[in-house]
Amino acid sequence: MYFLTDEERQKLLKGILPKSRSIEVAQELRGWNWHQPPLEPVYEVTLAVYEVAGKYCSTGRDVYLRRVQRVRGTPNKDMIMGSAFHETLANILVRAKRLVYTHGVDHLCDILKGLQEPAEAIAEKRKCDLSTEDYVELVRRVNAIHGFEVARLATRIQEAVAKQPYIREDSLVSTAIPVMVEQRLDGSFLGLSQMLSVDAFVLPEPMIMDLKYGEPRKFHRLGTTGYALVMESLYEYPVNLGCIVYLSFNGDRITISKDIHIIDDELRQWFIEERDQKARMVYEEIDPGIAKDCYPTCPFRKHCT
Repeated sequence: MYFLTDEERQKLLKGILPKSRSIEVAQELRGWNWHQPPLEPVYEVTLAVYEVAGKYCSTGRDVYLRRVQRVRGTPNKDMIMGSAFHETLANILVRAKRLVYTHGVDHLCDILKGLQEPAEAIAEKRKCDLSTEDYVELVRRVNAIHGFEVARLATRIQEAVAKQPYIREDSLVSTAIPVMVEQRLDGSFLGLSQMLSVDAFVLPEPMIMDLKYGEPRKFHRLGTTGYALVMESLYEYPVNLGCIVYLSFNGDRITISKDIHIIDDELRQWFIEERDQKARMVYEEIDPGIAKDCYPTCPFRKHCT
């Protein structure tokens, strides 16, 4: 799901990428300038990127309850399923790389056979948290994701081997599976958690990718922006591109759409403002009040009634 279609690749190469290279991002908004305003943290509070970027609660009271009141939310169905989808996708990509290194390019059949390993165990771990009906639905969807990704990986691996007959293991992995999943980052330079995890990072053109299960929201771009700033703070190279991968289902059919976007000044400033606002709320223990548009599946809903 992190691989672009031919149409998406053309859109990226001919449209978004040239534009991203021509846009001048203000130097004070580059992550490597974390030691000075406006990026320099104001409060001695560390937040996760999802806490800064998540605006499902319009007042941010979910962050207040979690960080100040030490309340543990109750994950809803979509959150449980979303975590299973993330794990399924990460597992199959890592397994594909491991199979290439374990069996070697000369044993392609063993690699392709190993990709078929079932994925039901991922759903099984969440069985106690779901109704019987929802669990059956999760198993079907995990298998659908697994089958979809196995087919794409098998094709990409076989195409790379067919095109480059002398390719070896490391080159095959970087060519056919140029995605790093769940890369761990230390965001402490920017007042963020030391244990951040990026869904996916794509090379050779640095692009942050984030998998979402649910309706598209404008603030989803804040997540890719936060991770881009952290990567810039750690490695001191520009990260200008983000991509939100939206996963949905029509019965057992998978539907995927991608929001490829430039991480510009506006997004960077928005993320910094959200970080400072929520950090102040936690540091000064300010209750922002109950949201007027509180959504029914909020994990903290019972604490706001």
